Amino acid sequence: MHIDTAVILAAGEGTRLRPLTRNRPKPMLPAANRPILEHVFDALIEAGIERLVVVVGFKRDRVQDHFGPTYRDVPITYVLQEKQLGSGHALAQARREVDGPLLVLNGDRLIDAGTVEAVDASFAETGDPSIAVTERRDTSRYGAVELRGGDIADFVEKPRDDGYRLINAGVYAFPESIFEAIEETPRTAGELGITDTIERLVAHERVRGVEVDGMWVDATYPWDLLTVAREVLNRERVIEIARGEHVWVDTDAHVHDEAVLQGPVVIGPDCEIGAGAVIGPDTAIGANVTIGANAVVQRSVLDADTRVGPSSTLLDTVTGQDVDLGADTVVPGGSADVQVGTSVFENQRLGAVIGDWTTAAGDVSIAPGTLVGTDVTLHTGATIDSNVSEGVEVTR
Repeated sequence: MHIDTAVILAAGEGTRLRPLTRNRPKPMLPAANRPILEHVFDALIEAGIERLVVVVGFKRDRVQDHFGPTYRDVPITYVLQEKQLGSGHALAQARREVDGPLLVLNGDRLIDAGTVEAVDASFAETGDPSIAVTERRDTSRYGAVELRGGDIADFVEKPRDDGYRLINAGVYAFPESIFEAIEETPRTAGELGITDTIERLVAHERVRGVEVDGMWVDATYPWDLLTVAREVLNRERVIEIARGEHVWVDTDAHVHDEAVLQGPVVIGPDCEIGAGAVIGPDTAIGANVTIGANAVVQRSVLDADTRVGPSSTLLDTVTGQDVDLGADTVVPGGSADVQVGTSVFENQRLGAVIGDWTTAAGDVSIAPGTLVGTDVTLHTGATIDSNVSEGVEVTR
């Protein structure tokens, strides 16, 4: 029996992706130049899903205003998770909107239709709960999975040794009885995860593990968005018109004849690319972005309404929305140690992350690995060599 309803969990805040998630939920961050959640919806619809039930919470208006009541003529129902109490708790909020078996997946991970179809097919064949699992060299960031004869035998949360090769890909097919199972699952520290319920199911019944090798990309930290963009571009998951080999430009964008686009690169609608600018490779430009003459933007993701002044250089850079970088702004890129909260991650390839509404007046230099918060003002000639909190003014 083909499943026609999917529940997408999109209520998370994504605190490890600050400052980019200061004003929107993680699923609305850019995968290249479209929200991650849009790519998730595409995969579901291509797999034959006929109804989308989206669990929203943090900054839910950013999701609802973007998509409205339908996406690609498929109806969307929104349900609210008022408090972030785990993925199992989030799924439970959708109980009244589901009648029959359901697919469940996270709204903040890139997947493809083949993964959805494989999990759906497993459930149709057996009627057993089915979970997508995929191979990763390093399973320490995720929940590792042990299979025995195609069945889930055990979950290991963020294993410390390298004896595991499969992780939980976060795509599930369940009978409607999953809601009763969630209700019977004890909470841990006030929270309830889907895997808490699945571990209880494994102890009493068959849970299938479906090995998949399609697209699966997770954005956990700010520099991951550069990897996400590369994956989208390499797989050509874009909606703009091809203007050359691995070069896509929206019909409403204006690229000066003397600008250079080096693929893979995508330019969104209403963009303006100045004379002598060099854009790409591995670069995604969102809607209504202006890049001045002789600027260089490479291996970067510039979100909507960003403005880059003439003769600026941005390498390995991620900007939020409505960022204004004046002439001669320089982010040299490369590898650096990055501080996220109280943790330091060594040797990450990240030029800078620049939060929404931040302005650099011009001739500003930002050291590799720097996170600049939202609504920051960087005055002319400022040199930034450490993280900058939101709302701060920096003179030198």
